[in-house]
Amino acid sequence: MQHEGVWILAEQIDGRVQRISHELLIRGKDLARKRGTTLTALIFGNGVDTGDLQELIDRGADRVVAMESPALEHFLPEPYTACMLKIIDEYRPEIIIAGATSTGRTLMPLVAIKAHTGLTADCTVLDIEEETGNLLQTRPAIGGNIMATIKTPKGRPQMATVRPHSTKPAPKETGRTGDVTRLQAPQNLLASRVRRVDFIPDVDEHGLSDAQRVVVVGRGIKKGDNVELARKLADKLKAAIGATRDVVDRGWLSYPHQIGLSGKTITPQLYIGLGASGSIQHLAGMQTSEVIVAVNTDPEAQIFKVADFGIVASLFDVVPVLIEKLPVEGK
Repeated sequence: MQHEGVWILAEQIDGRVQRISHELLIRGKDLARKRGTTLTALIFGNGVDTGDLQELIDRGADRVVAMESPALEHFLPEPYTACMLKIIDEYRPEIIIAGATSTGRTLMPLVAIKAHTGLTADCTVLDIEEETGNLLQTRPAIGGNIMATIKTPKGRPQMATVRPHSTKPAPKETGRTGDVTRLQAPQNLLASRVRRVDFIPDVDEHGLSDAQRVVVVGRGIKKGDNVELARKLADKLKAAIGATRDVVDRGWLSYPHQIGLSGKTITPQLYIGLGASGSIQHLAGMQTSEVIVAVNTDPEAQIFKVADFGIVASLFDVVPVLIEKLPVEGK
């Protein structure tokens, strides 16, 4: 039986479908269109909300396959892997993409190894090679200094993960129809040597991933003491503060502030980069921002290639003026 179809791995928490699922539908729809095939959303859980499953159809899936059991309510590597391998064996998808979440980063490598196929992690671009139909999986490599495009010409399914927040969620399309199949997970696939005993959420005080406004400092800030200037601008804008890898490596801001391939991916309404040159590593984490404002003394800085508004000047001249001119919230 030939492998066919593009699949995404949708995710749920407490029975509710998560945003990453809707983001993956954007990429999945594009790949399915280019392959001339269908798009399926696969989800594991227990009692997943019926309306949420239909919403996957509304946002672009042609079919939803939900495999359910109380043992699948929370992610555990062994039962999720066994169930996904069964789905692959029965449905034989050609392409599977997942989010580079804690679930995706854990599950996809396990499945790829057992399915004897390839996996490319943290892709920024996914495309189809016209001549062969192979999935083209592009990601930064060598510390973010080059972009590598990877193919899996022999292994099937072709598997890849992409960063959360690297695309917008797929919009709802009224009137879409599709099949929703709810399967009961076979008991023999649910054994696990790991038991979930508790969940302690990671409370990120910086809120970068979901912030609508972000002020980012790069190496052009010159020293750690100068971060306070950027912080004043962020406070005026009610924005989160972010950093490039250089800034974090120098200890001027802590790792939770880092944006880029080895940090967070953000999609704010407003991104303001202060002294950030725009390395490939950093661009991979912010280039889908709605409005990008860049301040840099180097007119050839890479960040100007993605910026909507570029200011070639010293941030130490620009930021104080911005702070002075911006109105106080509520006035």
